[in-house]
Amino acid sequence: MQIKQMIAAHPDVQGNLNPALVRCIEECLACGQACTSCADACLSEEAVTHLRQCIRVNLDCADICFATAQLTTRRAGGNVPVLQSMLNACRMACELCAAECRQHDSMDHCRVCAECCERCRDACQAAVASLSTQ
Repeated sequence: MQIKQMIAAHPDVQGNLNPALVRCIEECLACGQACTSCADACLSEEAVTHLRQCIRVNLDCADICFATAQLTTRRAGGNVPVLQSMLNACRMACELCAAECRQHDSMDHCRVCAECCERCRDACQAAVASLSTQ
């Protein structure tokens, strides 16, 4: 809830929160963490060579999710076209990462990561839609 409180306290927001953006920030942070953890877990698997693409996609998705959370958190001024582009890039990265992890979902860490990526993808899509209506 700190994210919601911080954004609500921002002078440019004045309590007028965009719930879709707040949810997106939370999901991006959770997804970035899940992807980082999944990549690390993949490195500990015996068939690590077979997981090379999964590791790469996980790390790319984590970086994009963390960057998206940072941009979405910034409420001063406005740069909606860049924010929309970043949210769309994050949505795509999460979609690709979920698909890759689903190929390995017999491993719990990949299954959990795929689920997290799917939630983040949906949150990014909702956030883009919420910006279109403002």
